[in-house]
Amino acid sequence: MRLTLLAVLWTAASAFGVHSPKERRAAFGMLSATVNKKDVVTTENLALLSPRGRDAVERLIAFDLEGHQAHVYKNWPAAGEDDHGKQQLAEQLADLDASYPGGLSAYLSKAKKLLQESADGVNPFDEYEAVVPEGEVLKFGEESFRQAEQIGLAASKDVVFCLVAGGLGERLGYSGTKLSLETNLCDNASYLEFYCQYILALQHRARQSDSSVKIPLVIMTSGDTDAATRQLLLEQKYFGMDPQQVSIVTQDKVPALKDGFAGLAMDDRWTVQTKPHGHGDVHHLLYREGLVDQWEKEGKTHVIFLQDTNALVVNSVLPTLGVSIQKEFHMNSICIPRLAGEAAGAIARLEHKTDPDKSLVINVEYNQLDPLLRTQGDGDVADPNTGYSPFPGNANNLVIEMKSYARTLRGEDQGVVLEFVNPKYKDATRTEFKKPTRLECMMQDIPKLFQKEMKQEANIGFTMFDRWYTFSPAKNALEAGQEAVNAGSSAPGTMSSAESDMYIQNQHKLQSVGVDLPVTSDDDLIKAGGIPVTPGPRIILSPAFALISDDLKTVEGPMKVTRRSSLVLSGHNVKIQQLELDGALVVKVGPNTHLTIDGLSITNKGWELQELDPSKDYPETVRIRGYTMAKHETAEYVIDEPGHFVLDASGVIRKAE
Repeated sequence: MRLTLLAVLWTAASAFGVHSPKERRAAFGMLSATVNKKDVVTTENLALLSPRGRDAVERLIAFDLEGHQAHVYKNWPAAGEDDHGKQQLAEQLADLDASYPGGLSAYLSKAKKLLQESADGVNPFDEYEAVVPEGEVLKFGEESFRQAEQIGLAASKDVVFCLVAGGLGERLGYSGTKLSLETNLCDNASYLEFYCQYILALQHRARQSDSSVKIPLVIMTSGDTDAATRQLLLEQKYFGMDPQQVSIVTQDKVPALKDGFAGLAMDDRWTVQTKPHGHGDVHHLLYREGLVDQWEKEGKTHVIFLQDTNALVVNSVLPTLGVSIQKEFHMNSICIPRLAGEAAGAIARLEHKTDPDKSLVINVEYNQLDPLLRTQGDGDVADPNTGYSPFPGNANNLVIEMKSYARTLRGEDQGVVLEFVNPKYKDATRTEFKKPTRLECMMQDIPKLFQKEMKQEANIGFTMFDRWYTFSPAKNALEAGQEAVNAGSSAPGTMSSAESDMYIQNQHKLQSVGVDLPVTSDDDLIKAGGIPVTPGPRIILSPAFALISDDLKTVEGPMKVTRRSSLVLSGHNVKIQQLELDGALVVKVGPNTHLTIDGLSITNKGWELQELDPSKDYPETVRIRGYTMAKHETAEYVIDEPGHFVLDASGVIRKAE
């Protein structure tokens, strides 16, 4: 038996890729010096495993020269006892081996290196200086904004959208997928529905000149969200999209690590604990599934990456695409003004002190930015002219040029962005963790691969917009938002603040074309559920109604909306000649319906936000907002019939003359 066990080790060393006699003798010697008959899986137990399971176990043993994974494979009971558990573990090891480029050994090797650097306190920016990168600042309503938007619109027929949606809404106090949450209580569109509406509006516009245009959407799910996302799409008939234009890729989890030696953490004797790897997986998944190769062959020019619960981002997609084309950016980050010291990442150009080929433009997390800037001067401080940090805040939505992206993903890393580890140590020895950690990766770190594959050819920049226009994510539970507000924060990041900001940006849009309505300022905000929100008007302009800023010019005549009003406008061909609203109005028209609102005046009881009754039990979709919307009275006009119609002062829809 002893000779058989060591023969297994000898074979395993070869399976792992240790081929030279010297290397194999070293591996053999280290293992044979520390094992006994119980330490290594016996031939009888190996015979229970499938070929792939057996290979995975042998590869792990061969890799584990220092014995940090011995708890996984040592002291297995004799064959005939708990055989199902052994097989389950072996299959899981095989799955983990297959899902990570280079296998489990590559993952553990990276982990050991990164954990050692973490324990040693290595500063990854020691060799760099940070400077503000090249980019563009666009203001809604200015001519430069309009020009960039028009360029983006012309190019939009050849884009692909990728929606990163691997997380549940637990942080929001919601057990379902974040994509299923309602963006607002006026038209009740979920986040996924809203993004689909936007893509379909782009597609509709492009088909006016090319009826064959179909804009693909890829959704990256996780094991937590995959089934629910697919079910939502099926139940809602893909929100009007062709099922063939929607692809789903599912990210894999990676092994959790129990200590500074990268020992595998176990949920139980036969199950390795796993954790999410991060949204940086999206790049490798798009490469692995062959989607990037397919898109490049189809002539697609850009991939647009969106986060799951920031609906306002669609406002900035087209102007950012336009800037990418104008400046020939290979990658362009959508950004917002950032307060100095704010707990948000920033886009910076990291200039390498000795090797220009190692310089790159990339997101730098706030806890790394200030120490880096302190080595150069005063640290993360505000520009005296603007009051903001000179480094733009990263909203983590990206526009990437297809050819350079495909070239980068075909490199040796296959889209696996450089990882990091963030262990929480038990004590000063920095070897034991409070809880298992894992390697993580972030979507916005793809510039590291651009730099590696393209060196100084990589042209990476940013486009910055006002916060009100493009950034209000829903990410925090109501209680956390209340605490943030009480601490002085103006951005609680709750479902209610995201909804309120959606209404406010539409107030700004209508005001820009002369609509008489109150636009909410900070002084106007009222509290609902402890969160400052707009008192109104609550306005929803669907992507079909106002895809670009020029579409707002369909408001051709006098229009007035009172503060207590709620307004929903949806449809490609809605024109307003005259409208007065003091209450609630919903207008929805079909894709081939042309409707002119001329002389309409609506006064009714409208809709009202109502705080939750502490004595009542509400569904979690209501609790996370802290209020409901009572729809007392509504004037609603819905028409799908093709043709031209007028909605006149009498409130009747009639055929246009």
